[in-house]
Amino acid sequence: MDKKPAATIDEYLSVVPEPARTTLEKMRATIRAAVPEAAEAITYGMPTFKYRGRGLVAFAVFKKHCSLFPMSGAVIEKFKGELEGLHTSKGTLQFPQDKPLPAALVKKIIKARMAEIEAKYKG
Repeated sequence: MDKKPAATIDEYLSVVPEPARTTLEKMRATIRAAVPEAAEAITYGMPTFKYRGRGLVAFAVFKKHCSLFPMSGAVIEKFKGELEGLHTSKGTLQFPQDKPLPAALVKKIIKARMAEIEAKYKG
């Protein structure tokens, strides 16, 4: 297989089929609005946002779902009550390809992850 991994988030999204593409574009816009200073990158083949040089969140499409990776089990645990109905694991939130996560929830997750990164900088 000669499939070359995407070099940018735009490149990644350009080959994602609908409805997942629209869902992930909404996710990207929500993340950018919440943290305009975050740097975009592709890490482990996934669109990733970095804050202060550290992984903030990443997202990806899979065969039957999309995922948000908060890069912190503690953040997922913190919002467990708000994540009912979603498949979660230690490092990921899975959601349907045609149903973006609520923007308010994504912003809360991002702010909690930013607080973790800030605490590590101070420590």
